[in-house]
Amino acid sequence: MSANRSAETAATIEPADLVPQIEALEAKLAEAKASITARFIGQERVVDLTLSALLCGGHALLIGLPGLGKTRLVETLSTVMGLDGSRIQFTPDLMPADILGSEVLEKAKDGTRNFRFVPGPVFCQLLMADEINRASPRTQSALLQAMQEKRVTVAGEDRPLGVPFHVLATQNPIEQEGTYPLPEAQLDRFLVQINVAYPDRDTERDILLSTTGAAEGEAHAVFTADELLAAQALLRQMPVGESVVEMILDLVRAFRPDDASASEKVRDTVAWGPGPRAAQALMMTVRARAMLEGRLAPSAEDVIAMAEPVLIHRMALNFAARARGDSLADLIAQTAAQLGRSEAAA
Repeated sequence: MSANRSAETAATIEPADLVPQIEALEAKLAEAKASITARFIGQERVVDLTLSALLCGGHALLIGLPGLGKTRLVETLSTVMGLDGSRIQFTPDLMPADILGSEVLEKAKDGTRNFRFVPGPVFCQLLMADEINRASPRTQSALLQAMQEKRVTVAGEDRPLGVPFHVLATQNPIEQEGTYPLPEAQLDRFLVQINVAYPDRDTERDILLSTTGAAEGEAHAVFTADELLAAQALLRQMPVGESVVEMILDLVRAFRPDDASASEKVRDTVAWGPGPRAAQALMMTVRARAMLEGRLAPSAEDVIAMAEPVLIHRMALNFAARARGDSLADLIAQTAAQLGRSEAAA
C-alpha cells in the first residue's frame, strides 16, 4: 500500500467510524510498547518519543552517551514495526556513494557493457544513522534529499526509497573531536530530538538481570509496513481543538526574537527561533502523544510535553547567553509552562 493510497483511505473515514479505529490503533500501540520494552528496558519517554516519530512519518535524532541502548532500541523498533532496517556507521572517510549507492560497469557474456545501479543502505524503510555527526558535511548532505523527499537522485535519475521511510540517527553529545556538527537545515529535518539519559537505579538493576542471563527477552512483530502507513494516515484524522492550535502557534512564535509576542528574556537569549516546520511538528506529535496515552484528542498538556523535543534543535542561543551558561531546555520549559497557565486561566 502506498502512502498516497493510505491518505486517500483515511480521508474517507466517517466521524462515527473514527473513534473505534483510533481505539483499535491505541490497543495495537500498547502491544507494540510492551514488545519493545521486552528488549529495551525502562526509558518509557524515549520509547514514546521514538514511536511518536514513526507514527507521524518523521525522523528522530537520539542524543546520548555510548552504551545507553540507542542501537538496541532502533533494532527492536525495526522488528516490532515490521520494517526493513538498515544501519550505517558514520565515519570521517564515509562517502555519499557509500550511503546512496553507485553505478558499476558490468560486462555481459556477449561482450556488451552496461551500467548497473547498486543501491546503498539508504534503500530501506528504517535507516539507523549511527554517530551521524562523524561524517563530513558532504556525506551528511547526501541524506538531506532522502529525509525530505523520500527519494534520492543518483546519476541523474530519481530513485524512490522504501515506503515508509524513516531515519533514526544517533549522536554522542560529549566526544566532539573528529566530528562535524549537523547544519541547521538538516537538524530541521528531524521531527524530534530525543535525549537518552542514564537509567535510574531500579531500571539499571532490571537491565542487569535481564541481559546477562542465559536468555534475553525477545521482541515480536506487531505492525506491518502497510499497517504503519494506515496508522500514519489515521493520525492525521485525529481532531485538534482550536485552543490547542492557538497554543501551538503562541509557543512557536514566542521563541522568535523579532516577533512582537516574544518576551524580553527570549530577545536577550535566543539568536534564532523555530520556523513553521516546528509548528507542523508540534501539531503532529501532540496527536501521537494523545494516541499513545489512549486519548481521542490532544490537550494543552501534550503541547507542553512535546515542546522540548520538537523545539530544542530548531533554536540557538546567542553568544551572550552561551557565555552566561543559559539553557535552552530550561527556557523552553519555563515558556511552555507559562503558556499552559495562561491557557488554564482563560
